[in-house]
Amino acid sequence: MLERYGHGGDMLTAERLYGLPRGAFADFSSNMNPWGPPAGAREAMMAAWEEIAAYPDPAARKLRTALSARHGVPVESIWVGNGAAELIDLVMRSMRPETVTLLAPGFAEYETAVRRAGGVPEFVPLTAERDFLPEPASLIGSAKRTGAVLIGNPNNPTGRLLRNDVIDELIHTARRIVFDEAFLDFAPDERQRTVIRHASSHSNVFVIRSLTKFYSIPGLRLGYVVAHPEAIGRIRELAVPWSVNAIAMAVGAAALQDEPFAAHTLAWLPPERAWLSGSLSRLGLKVFPSDANFLLFQFPPDGAWRVKQAQSALGAAGVLIRDASLFRGLDDTYCRVAVKRREDNERLVEALRNWMEAGGGQDGRGA
Repeated sequence: MLERYGHGGDMLTAERLYGLPRGAFADFSSNMNPWGPPAGAREAMMAAWEEIAAYPDPAARKLRTALSARHGVPVESIWVGNGAAELIDLVMRSMRPETVTLLAPGFAEYETAVRRAGGVPEFVPLTAERDFLPEPASLIGSAKRTGAVLIGNPNNPTGRLLRNDVIDELIHTARRIVFDEAFLDFAPDERQRTVIRHASSHSNVFVIRSLTKFYSIPGLRLGYVVAHPEAIGRIRELAVPWSVNAIAMAVGAAALQDEPFAAHTLAWLPPERAWLSGSLSRLGLKVFPSDANFLLFQFPPDGAWRVKQAQSALGAAGVLIRDASLFRGLDDTYCRVAVKRREDNERLVEALRNWMEAGGGQDGRGA
């Protein structure tokens, strides 16, 4: 399967599975901004070339200063890591809570990090009937029982944002709460929705952000966490020295300066997401609302189509999709796709249409 190592975007596995070169694929299995990386990223990478002959700054001071200015929080409240996945692990190990509230479905790394830190997850189920928004009473009730809450906002794979009143209640209810805002940059009202300023001044609030999705630099691995300075101190003590390389830090600082790139992305996403959602719906698929740069959809449960067969057939045609049945709480009728440029989105829709019209395979349930 494409998610051999637990995630989408594995191009080497795709090449071996489907026998096509990397450049032949339209990759909808990972949720990167199709307009990136920004032009300034290449310039910053080349300018930082000579820095690889020396150790990188172990405290990432230039990048943390840029992030401090961007969010209006003290430098001491920010720590930079080798991608959001590393920071999720560090935050959980710094807390070591006995129990942690998680949403299901949700990003698989949350459960992994909780168990690695010696904790036990308590899952709050999300349902299609509620368009995968949590039932507030259930979520708050769990937050009161457990030692911490770890939640994606927007959530992955559903793309849903929490209501502001639910966020406020969680901040005042949970012993400790971690908001993973890896995809929040794609929300036009990101600056009003982020809880970063709460995190810098409240000892129980943590925010994890990613620079890889919005700026499309996953190969560099770059993220950061914002929390009270004392909490950042505990995280820093657990971090591996020099986990972030000099080129990643230079590219991250340059990307943050590219306001035209951000403005273009935010103007492009809503209409293109609506176009893709409508096109998939016209194929007879149930497409769920999303506040992010990806869509969760469902094949008709009583139909012949299943996601693993769809992934195999579309992969052979050079279109990679995410098997969402691998997320806790979803079955084999669910699929997740990124929102890409129009020509790629048209290719996805056409490939799905052809496969579905062909019956999904010789036996009606896929090849």
